[in-house]
Amino acid sequence: MNSDNKAAATITVEKRMNGRWAFVLTYRGVTYPAQGEFGSQLQAQAAAQAAMKLLEKRG
Repeated sequence: MNSDNKAAATITVEKRMNGRWAFVLTYRGVTYPAQGEFGSQLQAQAAAQAAMKLLEKRG
């Protein structure tokens, strides 16, 4: 995979030790720290997608 086909963002959803879910977002080489204390994996994924769309809007 060359740099032209590389994704601009990577989202990782992880379960924390307290049983809550969080996401880590990497956008254009910048990794943002784990965000959130979500009750389900789906909620964390949805929040990560929303955060990614906001970053894409900002450019």
